Amino acid sequence: MAEERLQKVLAAAGIASRRASEELIAAGRVMVNGEVAELGSKCDPQVDAVTVDGERINVDPGLTYIMLNKPQNVLTTADDPEGRPTVFDLINLSQRLFPVGRLDKDTEGLLLLTNDGDLAHALTHPSFEVERVYVALVPGPVRKKVLAELRAGVELDDGLARPVRAEILEQEKGKALLEVVMAEGRKREVRRMLGGLGLHVERLARVSYGGVELGDLRQGKWRFLTQPEIAMLHAVTSGGPKPRRSGGPGRDYS
Repeated sequence: MAEERLQKVLAAAGIASRRASEELIAAGRVMVNGEVAELGSKCDPQVDAVTVDGERINVDPGLTYIMLNKPQNVLTTADDPEGRPTVFDLINLSQRLFPVGRLDKDTEGLLLLTNDGDLAHALTHPSFEVERVYVALVPGPVRKKVLAELRAGVELDDGLARPVRAEILEQEKGKALLEVVMAEGRKREVRRMLGGLGLHVERLARVSYGGVELGDLRQGKWRFLTQPEIAMLHAVTSGGPKPRRSGGPGRDYS
């Protein structure tokens, strides 16, 4: 795509009207590739990094970012030889998207999908330690000792798995609701961690990824990410890879 005037690109991205975009540029609030833009500046939406007030925005019309509230018994795959329902059966878009990591068949909740391969790689690579928040329903009560063991880490067959945080949200009528925050995504990791402590997971949902919240999106429905949400995902990976935590290799498939 050829370079276009910056205010036109901002307006096309839905940031503001063309006149308001000119005011943002004149106020020094817009940067292109780390340089403060000026009125008359141009950019290539497919190549250049554009920020407003320090937050990166999506100005490339070819890039798509969505979230889906995945139900149970739906596969995170483009096609299933057995004909079982997949997440792509729920999304009526012509763009070819791919999931940012995976949720197993029995796990529900927030699944990000995009055609931004660079961002997807950073979000799923364990060295970036992007936080995922899960809520698990298990038999209760959960004793403080068990919670302490969970926080200390659980030895699995592929190495130590340790949450960033773990809390009891609710306990009543023989049930407990746990919040478990992970920074890597080995296969069925949360289920295996809790199972290793004798806690059978009756229901598991991911409610946040990289700071983007599932909110009140209904199960089986999807929506486009907002510009602030896209900026948040870029922000959590902008610092580059972090030193590896102890544990085995990561794969986002909880």
